[in-house]
Amino acid sequence: MDRRNSTEVTEFLLFGLSNVPEHQMLLFGVFLTMYVLNILGNSVIITVIRVEPQLHTPMYFFLSNLSFVDICLTSITVPKMLANILFGSKSISLVSCFVQMFLFHSVGNMDSFLLAIMAYDRYVAICDPLHYTTLVNRKRCIQLVVTSWLVVSLHAVLFAVMTSTLSYCGPNIIHHFFCDLPPLMKLSCSDTSTNELIIFIEGSLIVMGPCLFILASYTAIVMALLKMRSVESRYKAFSTCASHLIVVTMFYGTVIFMYFRPSSIYSLDNDQMVSVMYSTVTPMLNPFIYSLRNKEVKGALFRAIRK
Repeated sequence: MDRRNSTEVTEFLLFGLSNVPEHQMLLFGVFLTMYVLNILGNSVIITVIRVEPQLHTPMYFFLSNLSFVDICLTSITVPKMLANILFGSKSISLVSCFVQMFLFHSVGNMDSFLLAIMAYDRYVAICDPLHYTTLVNRKRCIQLVVTSWLVVSLHAVLFAVMTSTLSYCGPNIIHHFFCDLPPLMKLSCSDTSTNELIIFIEGSLIVMGPCLFILASYTAIVMALLKMRSVESRYKAFSTCASHLIVVTMFYGTVIFMYFRPSSIYSLDNDQMVSVMYSTVTPMLNPFIYSLRNKEVKGALFRAIRK
């Protein structure tokens, strides 16, 4: 690789969602509102689960971790975007750009791993309830979360290293509101074919692995529900999975559209809008979906408010 050209670009410029001056304050207001709702909603979920003893179960342990990850996911991209709009500066250093990409991919993939772990929790609770306390004890829960963080961190390190070792000769405008893999690869003046192949193979395993596990878990859950004779028991079991299924559909629906669609329907505007969905909108909606559809969370929230 010719390293001489890699020093020609010392910073990137984040184009954002729009370059029209009249749109800037509207975007600032919308994203600030979504960010505040994300922080408040997920913080409430974490606090309620922590202070309510009846919510000290594996399912809510994973839910509190998901809320923490959702806060982190939005905090990686939105504050920088808001600062760029407010101060009129779009620059980001190379190091900051690669760090942002590393954090986004590690935290974003941790979101999908937690959704898979929560599917495993529901699978054991419904399909093998007699062994639930053995298979999903506190030690096992911590092991699953720590192992997931290790896997997604190694995955993000690979992406960040492969991208940072490329040469960038100009232009330096990233047509996105944060540093992500596809726009950075397009800016490189190096041969990226090997990188793209490795990223596609390894990235597909990391992204689709949890998705396929979730599908397998819910296939087994549906089969178990169909075998239940009591309609009330069937409804109660399904209600515990409904919120999780909504979140899974929203998250993977946008991610699969973003990374696993034919190149013939590629669109920069669509990519930006889809990125907003899974990086900002979905993390903001998660606490409301879980609190509005979960009687235990709503009951704990009302008790906490009364206290």
